[in-house]
Amino acid sequence: MPLPRIVAAETLDFLSPDDPDAIRSRRDLRRIHRMMGTRSIILDALGVLGELHGAIASENAVPARPLRILELGAGDGRLMLGVARALTSVYPHVELTLLDRQALVAPATISGYAVHGWRTVAKVADVLDWAAADIDPLSKDQRWDLIIANLFLHHFEVDQLTALLQASAMRTDLFIACEPRRARLALLGSHLVGVIGANKVTREDAVLSVHAGFRGGEISMLWPGLAPQWQVKEYPAGLFTHCFRAMRVEPANAD
Repeated sequence: MPLPRIVAAETLDFLSPDDPDAIRSRRDLRRIHRMMGTRSIILDALGVLGELHGAIASENAVPARPLRILELGAGDGRLMLGVARALTSVYPHVELTLLDRQALVAPATISGYAVHGWRTVAKVADVLDWAAADIDPLSKDQRWDLIIANLFLHHFEVDQLTALLQASAMRTDLFIACEPRRARLALLGSHLVGVIGANKVTREDAVLSVHAGFRGGEISMLWPGLAPQWQVKEYPAGLFTHCFRAMRVEPANAD
């Protein structure tokens, strides 16, 4: 039988950013991302970004305006830095916003993005407050070409997740999420993260993450946009990851 989805609070979310256990756990997460191949999975999911970039380049502005990206629950921002390194030759002009409720992005990380031509701003806010805020549909500052979430959506119950997806659909033309896959193999893997030296916080949170993860078309069922306005795809990636992608077929013009 499929594992039931159970959302429980994870310890890392409530630790102070400078708590030694939190610092160690964030380091563990970077190692786990490398083992899961998260950067490659994100790059594969961004395959449709070329279509979006072509639409931006064809706009009346010359040269084309920078690509605007928002990461929800960005943590310390280092995962997307790896993506920036891989994409810099294709997308050298990007405006990136890293949103998280804790101030975790170091100045050195911001500088790292700048090396690749990505102008980056770290914004401290609760994502549910962000989702609930009124928006001006004509404001460029309140729209992004891409909104991305990495191991983040699984923190939310259905009602909160529905509100978050609704807000995202109003603010972007492309939404991508990479989440834990709720499956027995992934659950087994979560019980083995101690093998790589993960601390107690990471060991406990890894198991909770899988139980709160996704399978099948669970995220698609909550996405507010329907065909033909949106192309929606939900699929497994790698051994432990579940991905969701929604692309507006006719991108809204925020200019």
